[in-house]
Amino acid sequence: MNATALNAFMLDHRVKGMPGGIAPFPLGKIGERRWNVLREDLPLPLAVLKESALAHNGAWMRRFLDLSGARIAPHGKTTMAPQLFERQLADGAWGMTLATIQQVQVARDFGVSRIVLANQLIGRQALRYVVSELKRDPGFDFYCLVDSVENVRALAAAAREAGLSRPLQVLLEGGYPGGRTGCRALAGALAVSRAVKDAAPDLALRGVEGFEGLFPGDAAKQAAAVAGFLDFLVQVAVAAEHESLFAPGSLILSAGGSAFYDMVAERFRHAGIAREFFVLTRSGCYLTHDSVLYRDAFAALSERSPQAASLGSGLMPALEVWAYVQSRPEPTKCLLTMGKRDVSYDDLPVALHWCRPGDAKPRPVGDGHTVTGLNDQHCHMTVPTVSPLRVGDMVGFGISHPCLTFDKWQVICIVDDDYTVTSAIRTFF
Repeated sequence: MNATALNAFMLDHRVKGMPGGIAPFPLGKIGERRWNVLREDLPLPLAVLKESALAHNGAWMRRFLDLSGARIAPHGKTTMAPQLFERQLADGAWGMTLATIQQVQVARDFGVSRIVLANQLIGRQALRYVVSELKRDPGFDFYCLVDSVENVRALAAAAREAGLSRPLQVLLEGGYPGGRTGCRALAGALAVSRAVKDAAPDLALRGVEGFEGLFPGDAAKQAAAVAGFLDFLVQVAVAAEHESLFAPGSLILSAGGSAFYDMVAERFRHAGIAREFFVLTRSGCYLTHDSVLYRDAFAALSERSPQAASLGSGLMPALEVWAYVQSRPEPTKCLLTMGKRDVSYDDLPVALHWCRPGDAKPRPVGDGHTVTGLNDQHCHMTVPTVSPLRVGDMVGFGISHPCLTFDKWQVICIVDDDYTVTSAIRTFF
């Protein structure tokens, strides 16, 4: 199955964002309806993706990778949308990164042949599925992370019992105190790496990996901490290479969420490793970007990296959520038809533009329009007393942290710059 099979998925008014009373029709035919968001052809709240921004962001990342020499396996957990996976792979992605076995199963069902499970492969059912896929499909190129001897032994036993004719490929995960998973010190990392070597031919150590995106502090403190952590990962790789712990083939050095992939590409490129290797970044949010968290992260990235700054106009937010003004009960307060069921809220959404039904184009929202809170289905926004917003007006919001907006929508419409629906994607959360 490939992502085009989703064109046959039937839409009706039970799918959030679809008009009431419509006869069921295939997702692949949605563009033929020429529905327009501003014309109120669709109910609100409504999440949309702007095609022009998706195309721009994909092209920008291609230029960055060409310039830096890195490769990318975008993190699919962001969108869990096979149509977007297909788009990223067509753009030249080396593979896809995923976080859970359910996500791996979805990607496999839609034909993804190279997967990095950026997590430990744990549990009987997860092990059973992966080794059965490796046996079934000789073209399936799979990698998972290890950070303990116990997990190494479990993986080796599963591969051996399944009678795999090729090794299960793993990456040694490095971590840091207070962080997530990963070996905290060189001695522990080498102990795990030696256990993988001893588990040959059932296992093969193919590289070193880490996630650098959770350091606290301001931009300067985070960057300094990230630099130190990346140097630790290089130290692990150099030491493991010195002991000949890696399996044959190109060595993989991998890190890079959606905030520091410039540093990953630059520091790993100068790792000083003798054997052939490549740098693998794993940003999931570059394609859709956002209007808060990754907007700020990209601004810091552009300041750090002359290479990134040289690539012209940077990443653009593609994902918006639209809602109606449903009440203006106080001179400085609006309530809108959008809540925690519709949009991420680790950082609150920001009002970008608005329109009155009948307007052909949205207008920018002025200063002083600030989201102050979200309930399940309501958005609280403080507005100036002179705000033009009134009941029935439509407001388009930029979001923060795309991962936690995508998971609230089964179907998301793709729109042109006039907000006419041209296609749609299906998600699998």
